[in-house]
Amino acid sequence: MNRRTLLGGLLAAASVPALAACSSGITSLEGEGSVGQGSGSSKDGITIGTANFTENQVLGYLYAAVLEAAGVKTTVRPNLGTREILIPALKGGDIDLLPEYQGALLHYVAPKATATEEGEMQNALTIALPAGLQVLPYGMAEDSDAFVVTRETAEKYGLTSLADLAKQNGKLVIGAAAEVKTREVGAVGLKDVYGVEFKEFKSLDSSGPLVKGALKKGDVDVANLFTTDTDIQANDWVVLTDPKNLIPGQHVVPLIADRKADATVRKALAELGNVLTTKDLTELNRQVDKDKKDPEDVADAYAKQKGLTK
Repeated sequence: MNRRTLLGGLLAAASVPALAACSSGITSLEGEGSVGQGSGSSKDGITIGTANFTENQVLGYLYAAVLEAAGVKTTVRPNLGTREILIPALKGGDIDLLPEYQGALLHYVAPKATATEEGEMQNALTIALPAGLQVLPYGMAEDSDAFVVTRETAEKYGLTSLADLAKQNGKLVIGAAAEVKTREVGAVGLKDVYGVEFKEFKSLDSSGPLVKGALKKGDVDVANLFTTDTDIQANDWVVLTDPKNLIPGQHVVPLIADRKADATVRKALAELGNVLTTKDLTELNRQVDKDKKDPEDVADAYAKQKGLTK
């Protein structure tokens, strides 16, 4: 059965208080240390949602591949949008599981959180996540936000770090996904932490063809991309350093509803997390973006190659 289906009619969800959820601050195949282990059940299947960018879709299909190999029926609903859509969908039962990133998720549920180390962030997520949701053990692979300029722009304005952007206040245009305008790891944090003020914010896409095309053409001076994006190296773009640690670590972490978090799911996803590396994830992104391969096919081939499926 093809796992690729469209999501119809996401239910709107109201804001929920930040209550304790179950999670683990370690990576283990059995999920030791996770409160409530095995309290959910995946016997009726799991619906996996993904965000609207290549890597998250690949991760969603990787989750599906290893779960089906463990005997769990899955449906993937890809390209649903941002976590402003995905988290309410997870709470409301439209989806059960989604690939997340530690730091970005923590800033979303607890904007004033200060944890930056992986274990600390995992524990902070345990406290900050809404009731009914939990993070499973995080994996080795990591993908962080990056603020990028062309080599020419870097040389023209003397840009090597995010702090240097403040020296050009009111002159530079930034391009990013719309939500970056109001996120701490975005325009808000750049102003609060580094004192950066842009001439204009252009709403484009998440490390996709629109923002990268605008950077190439000079329509934007600064672009928000992801560190696993192979176009950064291919185009000799400059990733601005982050001396004040605005951008937290971003290990890939499964975010799941308690109702589905049983031992079978925990073990399958932890096995994937212990195999998938940042280098692997970057290569899988390249196959989809550059070789124009289907993300589900790419994920299935990788899982089979690594012995995660038969």
